[in-house]
Amino acid sequence: MPSSSSRSRGAVLALAVAALAACGVPVDAGAPAGGAAPASSAPVPAPSTSAPPSPAPTTPAPAEPLPTATPEPPAEPTPTPTATPEPPAPAPGTALAALATLPVKGRAPKTGYDRDLFGQAWADVDRNGCDTRNDVLRRDLVDVVLDARTSGCVVLTGLLGDPYTGTTLAFTRGVGTSSEVQVDHVVALSDAWQKGAQQWDAARREAFANDPLNLLAVDGPTNGAKGDGDAATWLPPQRSVRCSYVARQVAVKAAYGAWVTEAERDAVARVLADCPGEPLPTPAMTGTPPRGAGLDISGTAEREPAPAPEPAPAPAPEPAPPAAPAGGGTDPRFDTCGDALDAGYGEYVRGVDPEYDWYRDGDGDGVACEG
Repeated sequence: MPSSSSRSRGAVLALAVAALAACGVPVDAGAPAGGAAPASSAPVPAPSTSAPPSPAPTTPAPAEPLPTATPEPPAEPTPTPTATPEPPAPAPGTALAALATLPVKGRAPKTGYDRDLFGQAWADVDRNGCDTRNDVLRRDLVDVVLDARTSGCVVLTGLLGDPYTGTTLAFTRGVGTSSEVQVDHVVALSDAWQKGAQQWDAARREAFANDPLNLLAVDGPTNGAKGDGDAATWLPPQRSVRCSYVARQVAVKAAYGAWVTEAERDAVARVLADCPGEPLPTPAMTGTPPRGAGLDISGTAEREPAPAPEPAPAPAPEPAPPAAPAGGGTDPRFDTCGDALDAGYGEYVRGVDPEYDWYRDGDGDGVACEG
């Protein structure tokens, strides 16, 4: 039987083996359990108390750079809206200022229009003893020669600086020549009829038709081309007179209370935009001179014309007007004196113009069909 010391040694050895096994040290399975170790057994190393080796530090992989955001361009500043400045108010006394006061309406029908509704053509409304046509010719022509037998009324010859074309016209009174210079109603009678004159009384229409403010001596064919057009449909070919022309139309319509259409108003405004200071014409600016004042009244219808240096071959003579019946009669070409005057004829002198016998010389001054 083993001794107690042997048993103690065996117990210690068993404890040691168990400790080594717990630490992962291999133990010889053939060693006697509880007996003395064989003499040939290798010494059992003491258990290690050192900590297991730490893993070698690793260098972290460099981080991928984050994408850089593309900077947004700075926002354009929102411009502050600038108010469009109002055009300056037209100066008082200008045609632009008067234009702003005219009523704007549509054109009324031309139904019922007749020249005779504006009174006798070229009536002597100012009671100066001379018809309106000759009053205007004396005002607008230069180098005027008057018929002495008409107390300085009737214009026989003169020169016209035509405002519509810019040309100079030689005027000679006569059946075939008078119509070359006509007296234009700046605001046509028909245009006025469609823009208010239908409501006027007869006296107002007659005053309108004979008002020097509304009358200009002009080139006959150009006046014919104008017809009854307003500023929206017709302007003088010579651009330099358009401002004064439309200003005159505004003055006439303002004086008589006629209206303008929208297109007409806009056309006048476009012209006056180039001359905003154009004054509004007044009767004082456009009045006619007294008959014979400062003019040559020595002329007669038989006055010898100034000799021409080299007269051109004479054109074929115009056919003479039909002979007047003995004791007077009616003009075979025109129904009324007004029609004759509108066509550029009229103002027939006794003893000179055969047409004199076709018309009544109401004032006995030796001139018939004078208005």
